[in-house]
Amino acid sequence: MGAFLEKPNTEKYNEHGSGNGLRYGLASMQGWRVEMEDAHCAVTGLPGQFKDWSFFAVFDGHAGARVSDHCAAHLLECIMETDEFRKSFNNDEEQLDENSVKKGIHSGFLFLDHKMREIPEMASGEDKSGSTAVCALISPKYIYIANCGDSRAVLCRGSHPTFSTLDHKPMIPSEKDRIQKAGGSVMIQRVNGALAVSRALGDYEYKNVEGKGPCEQLVSPEPEIFVEKRDLEKDEFLILACDGVWDVMSNTDLCDFIRSRLLLTDDLESITNQVIDTCLYKGSQDNMSIVLVTFPGAPQPSAEAISLEKQLDDTLEMKVKGKLVGSNPRMKPSSIFEALSDEDIPGLPPGGGLPAKRNFIVSVYEKLCPELDKESENLQESENLQESETS
Repeated sequence: MGAFLEKPNTEKYNEHGSGNGLRYGLASMQGWRVEMEDAHCAVTGLPGQFKDWSFFAVFDGHAGARVSDHCAAHLLECIMETDEFRKSFNNDEEQLDENSVKKGIHSGFLFLDHKMREIPEMASGEDKSGSTAVCALISPKYIYIANCGDSRAVLCRGSHPTFSTLDHKPMIPSEKDRIQKAGGSVMIQRVNGALAVSRALGDYEYKNVEGKGPCEQLVSPEPEIFVEKRDLEKDEFLILACDGVWDVMSNTDLCDFIRSRLLLTDDLESITNQVIDTCLYKGSQDNMSIVLVTFPGAPQPSAEAISLEKQLDDTLEMKVKGKLVGSNPRMKPSSIFEALSDEDIPGLPPGGGLPAKRNFIVSVYEKLCPELDKESENLQESENLQESETS
């Protein structure tokens, strides 16, 4: 729950794809954590009669990656195999039973959690891992979103975040009440002073209270499920991300930042990479994963926006040159960034600010100082890590 590397692992995993009128890109990064425990799933075109549906999910593991990996591989099939889900559809979505879809998602989560308990390492208690889960099933007319834990989904519609899932934290009154009724306590905002989320898949050491059902345990596998009717003109994009992203960016900040990047490029992998880089430079200490799904109404690259970004880059390059002139000894990139942070620089990416341009600032520095000592490339100063450990 707290082990960190001496410097962050910034290698990224990416995917992208398209189908059913949707485009998606995803990125994940281990960051400061000693292990990568996040997992994800992205499928456009589900099997059988659900070929017009798509599925996206992010899983944020803790105490190991076994549960998050297993969920990424099996949650969708567990949902689709439920009687409720299969019976909800009769080839005419106008007649689709929304409640049956929701019941199928609910049953799929609980069935997956029940079956995972039988995995030998789980049954013996050798593996104590768990995972949050946030997922979206997108049909031609609806978006079904399910959340269990503190990963989050946000829908941007008409230029603004219009929907967000609710993070399941132990201090929420209804969650705290369930925990206490199961004989547990909430200390330092954690279940029994240890676990920071109140709902998760796995975590079976918190699910052994006799006489209580699966959704009444200290930690519940029950998803909260929402249905949004699609607006084909106003829907822009859907974000699924773990708390390593949301810890440092608000819903509005992230939607504003992604909108500004969509005006510059249609490369969704590049945009998701920029998101997790920006979160790292804003101080996130966690694994980071994000899935970005764009709808037909998403912003498109604009010549005006590209021109304004070029002006910003020219301004930043001039400022970096100015900091280097006469500096003795030569300023390091981190010192230049700190100095620029105190300046009022117009045109910075909304929601991202100067951290969103940190990689560009480094590239300018390296161009001007090709003899740059590679050890100085780690721009996330160790002081940030020390501050987070004491906060």
